Amino acid sequence: MNQNKAIIAGAAAILVLVLGVLAYLFLGSSGDTGGGDTALERELAVAGPLGDMAKGNPDAPVTVIEYASLTCSHCANFAVNTLPHLVENYVETGQVYYILREFPYDPIATAGFMLARCAGSDRYFGFADTLFERQAQWAFTQTPIEDLKAIARQGGFSEERFDQCMKDEAIFNHVKEVATRARDKFGVNSTPTFFVNGEKVEGALPWNEFEPIIKKALAARGK
Repeated sequence: MNQNKAIIAGAAAILVLVLGVLAYLFLGSSGDTGGGDTALERELAVAGPLGDMAKGNPDAPVTVIEYASLTCSHCANFAVNTLPHLVENYVETGQVYYILREFPYDPIATAGFMLARCAGSDRYFGFADTLFERQAQWAFTQTPIEDLKAIARQGGFSEERFDQCMKDEAIFNHVKEVATRARDKFGVNSTPTFFVNGEKVEGALPWNEFEPIIKKALAARGK
């Protein structure tokens, strides 16, 4: 009798182990209830060939990835009216890591992103912010490249350096690859599109609607 009980107990233990392994294999990291990264988050963490342009602490509990186009008026609205609140309240306090990724709608937006990249990592966001703030002065004019060149000149670019930037294949290929991967792998088809710890959020939400999403993500990580 005791031997039978031992056999049954051993079989039960093996069954529990097998079920646990199967749960891990089929559910993957989505079964992490302790706030660990999901498989999607790990995929999203993969940067383009030239790396990400980001603000904040990479080890922050919440990562916000924005896919944007510099010729998108909704993206400009977010950049001007919502992003400053996110940076002040959550990025600068170490709670959010913010990444801006290129998803240009057209060649003009691509040129704008290339210019920001050519400015260097220290000046990237300065140029991106300026291009969003002054979008109407270059993105929708009759001479967008000339007007973009004028903004570049104000930022210290010579005409020769600007022309070289527009011909930089490495930067062009980076922008193209980031946008293609976003569309094909993550289903991005409009801008702005955000991923907040892997949760997809579409549209330029005002701060009073965007902040609750950040708070929810922080709460899920126990913060």
